[in-house]
Amino acid sequence: MTKLSGPMLPPASGGLPQQAVVLLHGYGSDGNDLIGLAPHWQGVLPDAVFISPNGPEQCRQLASGFQWFDVSFDGDRLASRQLGVLQARPVLAEFLDDLWSQTGITPENTILAGFSQGAMMALHVGLSLDRPLMGIIAFSGAFVPPEGFGAEPLARSPVCLIHGDMDEVVDAELSADADVALRLAGYDVSYHVSQGVGHGIAPDGLAFASAFIERVALK
Repeated sequence: MTKLSGPMLPPASGGLPQQAVVLLHGYGSDGNDLIGLAPHWQGVLPDAVFISPNGPEQCRQLASGFQWFDVSFDGDRLASRQLGVLQARPVLAEFLDDLWSQTGITPENTILAGFSQGAMMALHVGLSLDRPLMGIIAFSGAFVPPEGFGAEPLARSPVCLIHGDMDEVVDAELSADADVALRLAGYDVSYHVSQGVGHGIAPDGLAFASAFIERVALK
């Protein structure tokens, strides 16, 4: 199985890591993209290691980037998402297991965050675990429920959903749908819509995610 790797930033405190923040990039990008979120959150989590792995495959459309799974631009995007997250799940799940076993950091002290395709992976994989994460943050994503969603023994991690209402790549209604599905299943959901924002992370969305991290870190 493919082993994931990518840029990493050690704890700002200079000590041994007590928490982990795993950042999952979007389609055609790489780990260098989302590692840029680390400085915004190091003040809240000074003892956290930030890791932003590259996706497991070279991007079919953009040879310089990576993808978590292939995207169908001509066919059924919903079907390609559903199949893609299922195929990519094992490699990300193994990465998380290796991270926890090698560092001693627990799932409860781990935040899984992603943008676009990475957000889809964060939601699908994060909500398929049998131990709760500190939190899951999904920017501009969509939710493909894992097998057994809403039932035991899957853990109910707190979730933060953020989407621009003018997103031309991933329909903002997909996050709205995820909000409804997760709340109905009993999850703690924080949901924010960035007005006038397309497919990206706006300052208000970043601030909302930072406030979410502050809240879950204090639990």
